[in-house]
Amino acid sequence: MNLFDTPPVNASLTLRALAYLLRYPDASFRAHGPELIEALENESALSPSRTNELVSLIHKLTKRPTLEVESEYVDIFDRGRRTSLLMFEHVHGDSRDRGPAMVDLIQTYEKAGLYLDPDELPDYLPVLLEFASTQPAVQARAFLSETAHISRAIFTALLERESDYASVLAAIIELSGEKAERVTIQQDPDMDESWQEPEVFGGCSTEGQNKPGQPQPIRIVKRTATETKLNHQGA
Repeated sequence: MNLFDTPPVNASLTLRALAYLLRYPDASFRAHGPELIEALENESALSPSRTNELVSLIHKLTKRPTLEVESEYVDIFDRGRRTSLLMFEHVHGDSRDRGPAMVDLIQTYEKAGLYLDPDELPDYLPVLLEFASTQPAVQARAFLSETAHISRAIFTALLERESDYASVLAAIIELSGEKAERVTIQQDPDMDESWQEPEVFGGCSTEGQNKPGQPQPIRIVKRTATETKLNHQGA
């Protein structure tokens, strides 16, 4: 049965907890672990099995060594586009279309009386979740459903990396009224490949220069007597 067949539930606290779970797990985050668990369990907006997965994730994030948890977060969400929490990056990449989409989203927030901090990007998933948490249940579900296809792509990428954060995206998808399931996504190039510097003097076929180890064309230009005289005078 499609989850849209069931009426949306009030998930304000749950959405805020999910938003917090996707933020950088610093000392402040770890201090609020018990509050996150309390919000998830008391509101009961998710299935018991999904809530248990999230509680398990919170325990891991708050009890494992700090540097290990923070390093893992950076490796998952800050390296590679497939798990990026900037939603429009999955749709528009670095194209010019991303700018107008960001402006439209900011206007959506402002119409609801919400204003971003200067260092917040409007398409950052935790920001979207916090906005949804301020809306009535029906509007919140509709808003989340607009980006459910992106959430599924991130969910799939996290499953492939065997990351416990996949349970957070699964919860978001389910609160949008849809099923958390894998989808086909494009593979990211390896980080070493995407950040690799070009070979020094490696050549470029569009410039007529071959790579090292291959014959290099030499262009000989005949100078006039006047050009030769001026060249010697400049020396």
